[in-house]
This record gives sequence, C-alpha cells and structure tokens, in this order.
Amino acid sequence: MKVVAFNGSPRKNGNTTIAIQTVFEELEARNIKTEMEYLCDYKIQGCIACMGCAKNKNEKCVLNDDFNPLFAKLKDADGILIGSPVYVSNMTGITKCFIERAGLVAKVNGPILAHKPGASVVAVRRAGACTTFAAINYFFLISQMIVPGSSYWNLGVGLKPGDIQQDLEGLETFRNLGKNMAWLLEKIHQ
Repeated sequence: MKVVAFNGSPRKNGNTTIAIQTVFEELEARNIKTEMEYLCDYKIQGCIACMGCAKNKNEKCVLNDDFNPLFAKLKDADGILIGSPVYVSNMTGITKCFIERAGLVAKVNGPILAHKPGASVVAVRRAGACTTFAAINYFFLISQMIVPGSSYWNLGVGLKPGDIQQDLEGLETFRNLGKNMAWLLEKIHQ
C-alpha cells in the first residue's frame, strides 16, 4: 500500500511538510509506503472548463503543463493526503489549481478515486485553517473518497518554518490521522 501526499506549500521545509511527515511516520510504522510531491516543483494552471477531458475520456487533461503525471500518481495511490498552508484564509493557489483539474478529470472519467482514503493537512499562522481543511475535504467527498477523522481537525499552528513543532495538540492530531488512515487502508485491503 502507498499513500501519496501532494504538498501545496512553496516552502519545502516548512510547517506543511512537517505536518505531512508526522502523518507519514505513523503510516510507515505500519509498513505503508509514502511519497511526497511538492506542487511548487510543477507548473499547473487552473482548470478552464474546456471539457477536453470529458470528450477524450482518457483520464488526462488536455492542457499542456505538468498536471497529468501528478494525476497518474493520485489515481494510482491507495491513499491521498493534500496539504496546504493557509494563504488569505484558504489553500494556496497551486493547491487549488491541482484540485480543480483533478476534480474534473476524475469526475468525467467515472468515479476513479472512489473508495480511496483521502485527508487534508493544514498549516496555519492564525485564521483560515478550518476553511482550508473543509475546502480540501470537499474535493475528497465529491470524488466519493473516504475521509478518515482524527482527534481534532487536521491542522497545526505555526508562523515561521518549524514553529508547528511547538503545537503539541496539532502534532498529536497528525499522528492520530496517520494511525486512522493506516487502519482504514488495512481494512480496505484485507
């Protein structure tokens, strides 16, 4: 089994990465493979609703950028994490572009993401965490995915890179998310 995380932070060593890695530790402790993709390494524009993906029905977007290889990883993963810091009270722009494109390609090609576990991971300085948490989870829910819970909303608080390590409740929430996602994956793949 493998969980792929799509990290929407432009800071590769920032709080979003630390949060995702905290979830990964619990998954890896249960022999679940993990992989992190940093969306900032790719050029992904927003969806233009051209409906080329609906016409072609080949599980690909017709726009010529870096999206399709990432969508293939999303489709092939057993579990998915999408992480983002909060920018202006919501997810980063590249995270939104990725979700827009993935949502439409998945929807028009059949429920190809259905029954996969998916969870949001949010790093926040102060406000907007629940908005971001919900917005990412909406993608999972409309894709007929299973969203595992934790002991609190999947968010951690910190301003500067590394500050999230002082948020003990946040770290515990991410650890519990990892445990719950591992449990769910094990039940699905029995």
